[in-house]
Amino acid sequence: MPVVRTLLFAATPVAIYLALARFEPRQVIPLLLVLAGLRLLTSGKGATATRGGQRWLLVGALLTLAALVAISNSETVLRLYPVLVNLAMLALFAHSLINPPTVIERIARLQRPDLPPDGVAYTRKVTQLWCAFFIVNGAIAAYTAVLASREAWAWYNGGVAYALMGLLFAGEWLYRRQRIGTRG
Repeated sequence: MPVVRTLLFAATPVAIYLALARFEPRQVIPLLLVLAGLRLLTSGKGATATRGGQRWLLVGALLTLAALVAISNSETVLRLYPVLVNLAMLALFAHSLINPPTVIERIARLQRPDLPPDGVAYTRKVTQLWCAFFIVNGAIAAYTAVLASREAWAWYNGGVAYALMGLLFAGEWLYRRQRIGTRG
């Protein structure tokens, strides 16, 4: 299911891009709601509090966006969807820094429940790195929503951003495996 969720996330900007070629922005709202519903359905049962919190942050962001698009019928507002997703993820990761364990520590403990103190410190730094990523990625998403062409927006937010996330995730996972001995 993680692959399905990732594809649905990546598909949203592409679906918006394709829909805007034929429909007004407010007519795209049902598509956003269907995609959000599919993501919620594919998130699986028994989600941790973190994943449950993430789902509700994203649902809240999506409903806010849908209301703003319904009122404004603005393509620019609709294209702010990736910005809201980055803000929701930033809020989730930043909240875990204030109220540990951090998101990355929770992930690391799935493979190594006896995570040593230096591993906890490391996962905190990685959570900070992800916060920085969401800030930068959200800023680029905002730039593409407001100042770039529809094509550039779809290309970055539907492809490049996910490739960058994948590289950060894979690079950190490989480094963490070597540094603190997690296997998963």
